[in-house]
Amino acid sequence: MTHVPALIQMFSYSMFSFLIALVLTKPFVKLLYKYKIGKKIRSIGSDGKAAKLFEALHIKKSGTPTMGGILIWGTTLFVVLFSRLLSLFGVIEKSLLDRGEVYLPLFTLVSMGFLGALDDYYNVRELGKSKGLNIGPKFILLTLFGLLGAFWFYYKLGYSSIHVPSVGDFDIGMWYIPLFTLVIVATANAVNITDGLDGLAGGLLIIAFTAFTLLAYLKGHTTLALFCGVINGALLAFLWFNLPPALFYMGDTGSLSLGATLGVIAMMTDTVFVLPLIGFIFVAETMSVIIQLTSKKLFGKKVFKIAPVHHHFEHLKWGESKIVMRFWMIGGMFTVVGLIIGIIGMGD
Repeated sequence: MTHVPALIQMFSYSMFSFLIALVLTKPFVKLLYKYKIGKKIRSIGSDGKAAKLFEALHIKKSGTPTMGGILIWGTTLFVVLFSRLLSLFGVIEKSLLDRGEVYLPLFTLVSMGFLGALDDYYNVRELGKSKGLNIGPKFILLTLFGLLGAFWFYYKLGYSSIHVPSVGDFDIGMWYIPLFTLVIVATANAVNITDGLDGLAGGLLIIAFTAFTLLAYLKGHTTLALFCGVINGALLAFLWFNLPPALFYMGDTGSLSLGATLGVIAMMTDTVFVLPLIGFIFVAETMSVIIQLTSKKLFGKKVFKIAPVHHHFEHLKWGESKIVMRFWMIGGMFTVVGLIIGIIGMGD
């Protein structure tokens, strides 16, 4: 029975977050339409060449409101601050604004949200060659943020070891800094790459954050688990309107912020070795882009019709909903494997 109050709290915070985001969605989308915050379909690929196939597949989505991620991280920020207000008036015993467990992931969520919003703004106003921030500046900014977090974890908080499930803990010293940076940059980019079909990234993120809610709770990070639940509630409301055909998109302000936050939570819970399983589809999508670019560079040939791989299946006429559902299923199965490995190997 000792777990019941915590589980009730998780459900309550998630439902509160869900309802807040659900109520705010329609007026928020009206604002996006009012200020013409509509997505512009890119015409230049990551290799600098014309993306004719991609443009042909997605031109019908041009003008659909974007920056929906603001609703997700904005709702999360509101719920966290509101819990602090309730705690000050004695309504609840403890707020979510916990220095040790929530400050860092919340800071990541909001700060990366602003970086993504800048990228979205460039897209909406058709600035830059690729209708968005160029890959170089965006990568540099992400890396700088990752390094900032890495130095904070290593020097300020004293993190220097990693846990390998069923093997044990290993102190890697200063190698923790490049590892942390790699995890944050890779996870942020992976979610960003995956966010290309209606409902795809949103559903996979719900699966991932649900897994980390459980892992954080079992690791004794109860407030962090509640924070993950708040994010999930907001994500669920977003997904309610993002299922095909999407009312609006999360944009880079959602994918970059949620991806980076996922990486930070994995490092905080010392579960980085199960992150690739929990985020298997994110990894597969990223690898498809790397394989495509490498093959074109070295051999002048494409492995996929379009990369990332979800667009390849879209080109093969699978249908958007079928691709999304199947990717959710695959992501869910690998997440279960990741959870089993993480939980069984937790005490070693």
